[in-house]
Amino acid sequence: MAPGFSSRAFAAAYPEREIHSIGMFPAGSGADVMVRYFSNKLSELVGKPVIVENKAGAFGNIATSYVARSAPDGYTIYIAPGSSVLAAAPSLFRTLNYDPINDFEHITTLFKVSFIQIVDAKSPFKTVDDLTKFLKEKGDKASYGSVANTGLVASELYKKSAGLNTVEVKYKEVQGMLVDLLSNNIAFAHIDPTSVLGQLQDGSVRALSTSSVQRIKALPNVPGSAEAGIKDMDLVAWWSVHVPKGTPKEIVNQLEVWFNQIAVMDDVGKWLVNIGCDPYPGNSKLVHELLVKDTKAWAEYVKLANIPPLG
Repeated sequence: MAPGFSSRAFAAAYPEREIHSIGMFPAGSGADVMVRYFSNKLSELVGKPVIVENKAGAFGNIATSYVARSAPDGYTIYIAPGSSVLAAAPSLFRTLNYDPINDFEHITTLFKVSFIQIVDAKSPFKTVDDLTKFLKEKGDKASYGSVANTGLVASELYKKSAGLNTVEVKYKEVQGMLVDLLSNNIAFAHIDPTSVLGQLQDGSVRALSTSSVQRIKALPNVPGSAEAGIKDMDLVAWWSVHVPKGTPKEIVNQLEVWFNQIAVMDDVGKWLVNIGCDPYPGNSKLVHELLVKDTKAWAEYVKLANIPPLG
């Protein structure tokens, strides 16, 4: 910014050029679709290009570090699952070269998603109670699948609530896990609904519960964890927007306004519900509070699920 040029005047002209939206996922992946969708919506709203740059790897650390080191001018934004990336990072990694809370200006929340507990639709398990009775009889002879840490934690919270010894089987990708689920090699899994929309729609898998206490709008027929009899589970993944620390307050405020306008658009709400997510407009204060709360929660989740530290 030129000497004598106020941040207010700078913000009034914002954006004067393209904005770069950093994505932590490989191009073409399901989560990358989220980043591109909201980046396109921002472009439509402000009338300037929003270019998605994929910086995948290290469970989001490459992208997060890049954003933390970027110029605080409003032209680098980060649309990411704040709950499982920023909040979880201090517990998942031995060392970090950024502070997830203090190295960013937190703009707002966008949407949230509860993981769902799924079983083979051909199985006799119609409720969580049915599944629990079976797993108690099988002890450590039964297993469940996990792909992402959030799903792993949800399953471990269920095991703790029900007093189960079910064994985890790790998978690198969803498709392999679904093959084993539908072949009766594993009994259940917790997964984000976006990853199994096709199977939910064609009736090959059955959802028994969500990882949130209450039912979600996107899946109104699936009981929340409390209703399903799972105690002490309220695990909700939320996505949020962030920029580098020191970005002018006027720009932070403007981005908050724009993204909240996007989050409540009718077509955005319909799109989110169709992929199993609920709109979740918020503000900078909410994101900060969620980060503090979930950073503490993830320290406990990592212990519960015995997730080894990385890097």
